[in-house]
Amino acid sequence: IYGSRAGLSTLILEMGAPGGKLIKTNEISNWPGIQKINGAELASQMFDHATSFGAEYAYGEVTDIQVDSDKKKIICSDGSVYACQAVIVASGTVERMLHITGEAENVGRGVSYCAVCDGAFFKDKEVCVIGGGNSALEEALYLTQFAKKVTIVIRRDVFRGEEHIQKQVEENPRIAIIKKHVPVAILDDGNKVTGIVLQDVDTKEEQTLEVAGVFPYVGADPAVSFLKGLDVCDARGYMLVDENNETKVKGIYGVGDVVAKPLRQVVTAASDGANAAQHAFHQIKGI
Repeated sequence: IYGSRAGLSTLILEMGAPGGKLIKTNEISNWPGIQKINGAELASQMFDHATSFGAEYAYGEVTDIQVDSDKKKIICSDGSVYACQAVIVASGTVERMLHITGEAENVGRGVSYCAVCDGAFFKDKEVCVIGGGNSALEEALYLTQFAKKVTIVIRRDVFRGEEHIQKQVEENPRIAIIKKHVPVAILDDGNKVTGIVLQDVDTKEEQTLEVAGVFPYVGADPAVSFLKGLDVCDARGYMLVDENNETKVKGIYGVGDVVAKPLRQVVTAASDGANAAQHAFHQIKGI
């Protein structure tokens, strides 16, 4: 919005559906001025708003960014190359896997990292959500619309999520909570998930939970593989930026969840984008 509105030739380059994690979020209740809205609907409105000022959209998976002074080249997996003066990286994060037996081979057969995408497939069935943060608790609440029972498994004896979400979870009759346990294996019958093996963190005793679906929400890692060689990330892979959201490489910006910062929310991502685009405009126009 800020780039195209300022008159810059602006391209939205995306390897998936525009909207990032918004399209995987059932309900957004922290976007100023709108008390409650479906994530995919808000993403669609944002996309329409951006393109209304002339921003173009293209599909592509970025594999590399090459820098030659003030010129940048964006290299895509299909061989496409885009030349520009400024790059605003808003690639977000990728959900972290549990890395346990039976997980990888059952993705799409009962293991899912998106309740909004796949929740309806588990109507009247029992499912398990792994994790104690906001994402895990919100997705567990969403799954109660379909599942007969949702069991949340957390490593500690307390949740990490916000108190008001915890309260909703604890008061929901369809949600059960197992504390101080970790998943060690996902079971299947050769075609679909049939259960999950949990281990007590203290006694190491194991129990098997019969479920049709497993939804891991144990954190995420920044999607920055295409930034290799630019040295603009911290030890964990998050982009390091200044007050203009610019990295130490002039003309390379980082915004949203991919940035090293304390609060990753849709409202802070929008702020980052405005900062970066406005600064890029000033730099390009020599203001």
